Amino acid sequence: MEKILIANRGEIASRIIRTCKRLGIRTIAVHSEADAGLPFTKEADEAFLIGPGPVPQSYLKGDEIIALALKEGADAIHPGYGLLSENAEFARKVSEAGLAFIGPKPDVIEKMGDKIASRKTMIKAGVPVVPGTDEGVSSLEEALEAAEKIGYPVMMKASAGGGGIGMIRCESEQALSRNFESVKKRAKSYFGDDRVFLEKFIDDARHIEAQIFGDEEGNIVHLFERNCSVQRRNQKVIEESPSPCFPDAARERLLKAAVEAGRAVGYTNAGTVEFIVGPDHEFYFLEMNTRLQVEHPVTEEVTGLDLVEWQLRIASGEPLPVKEQQKISTTGHAIEYRIYAEDPDRFLPSPGKIASLRLPEGKGVRIDAGYAEGDSVTPYYDPMIAKVIITGDSREEAIRRSEAFFAEASAEGPKTNLPLFARFTASELFRAGDYATNVLDKWKETEKEEIK
Repeated sequence: MEKILIANRGEIASRIIRTCKRLGIRTIAVHSEADAGLPFTKEADEAFLIGPGPVPQSYLKGDEIIALALKEGADAIHPGYGLLSENAEFARKVSEAGLAFIGPKPDVIEKMGDKIASRKTMIKAGVPVVPGTDEGVSSLEEALEAAEKIGYPVMMKASAGGGGIGMIRCESEQALSRNFESVKKRAKSYFGDDRVFLEKFIDDARHIEAQIFGDEEGNIVHLFERNCSVQRRNQKVIEESPSPCFPDAARERLLKAAVEAGRAVGYTNAGTVEFIVGPDHEFYFLEMNTRLQVEHPVTEEVTGLDLVEWQLRIASGEPLPVKEQQKISTTGHAIEYRIYAEDPDRFLPSPGKIASLRLPEGKGVRIDAGYAEGDSVTPYYDPMIAKVIITGDSREEAIRRSEAFFAEASAEGPKTNLPLFARFTASELFRAGDYATNVLDKWKETEKEEIK
């Protein structure tokens, strides 16, 4: 592989470029008018304008992206995450054009992108799934009947959904009745598929995921797990590895289940198997993300492995760089913080020009940034400015370094969640490590009480 096109933007494009440079692989960036001049466009060997700011007019123009890759002599396309990364039709067209798609096979993307189909696959493979409906529910009457059997509260989810979009917790028959049609419409609008299904809501659950890799020879390994339970609006903001307060026996069972999940679909390249874990440490399959995750750096920091390099090698037809599970281990602790241009109290995007940005570097601090001082965060995309990954020999050391980092970090222009992280990392709720996906809400209520 000598030249690849990166069908993405921002920090993930920069991240891919970094590994390609080390391996001597040339890179092509595509960018919208809104992203002209962002760091990734300067870091790539070549950069081409693909269209206006809105993603349907730029980053989702799959046919034009493939045509450009062919015209410029690329060998492969890396989709990053989001955008076209889990679009099976795009992956299929890339392969049909004679290019390597740096990800799993199109049929695997298709099967795992359908949450109803993926539930069935995991049940057949013996992987625990959350109690719920194994088929889509097409009418409110059908949903109410199913929810009565499952027991409230339930989660209503879009079958084709992702990123927290198209899912809502329903505490009662009234809540389910009130939200049923709106969730179906939202699913149709975002994903072109209005099928929804129901799952039992697991109280005080943690969100723990396992990183897996597979190759064309049928080898599948895990690269351990990440705890992604600090969330707002069902979207992750802090991830860490290893997962704190998680017994080794439960961890071992979860990782084994993740490998079995990958084996059940003949998985190749990078994938993430996500689980919901109850207070009793019992876990249930949630979904499989058929791409590189936003939070992959925490895995890189504790394993010392370059996940993008693994992706490139496997896409080139090579076997896994390490086939023997026992040869993969972790050292220390890593925590990733997603720095967003958003109102930290209401969690609403806050686009604008970054007048100043101070993200101090230091021992144990890695910064994967998508923007630099002077750049503008536009309303067209996810408003993540950067990811800050902080490591230490122990979780306690990583938290101490986090507190020191956020005490000095600052940004002017758009509002950011830097002040929230400065307070939250010092809280007992986070430091204890035994937190669930509702931890931010709990912490905010605690703050309100303390202010009173």
